[in-house]
Amino acid sequence: MAYDEGLAERIRARLGAGPAIGEKRMFGGLAFLHEGNMAVGVIGDELIVRVGPDATDAALARPGARAFDFTGRPMRGWVVVAASALAQDSALHAWVEQGHAFAADLPPR
Repeated sequence: MAYDEGLAERIRARLGAGPAIGEKRMFGGLAFLHEGNMAVGVIGDELIVRVGPDATDAALARPGARAFDFTGRPMRGWVVVAASALAQDSALHAWVEQGHAFAADLPPR
């Protein structure tokens, strides 16, 4: 599956390029990692965000968010955000910051 390169570029611009930030093809899309831990990703034209188990319910209450159900079983701690909810840079930035903050608190891989 292809991924939205424009969305990936917007994420790159937000995360910047530093030694802790990496990219890896995953789930048929592109993942952005902090010291080896996935923070956010792009599959098709949607954003995947690692919010953590404690923030899942609040994240799912936000516009455009739904459970990340890649294998037929929802993954707690992860959400998918519809492209329609990412049109404004401020919305995308909030999601990217949340995913990045969660990944940055994990031990390096």
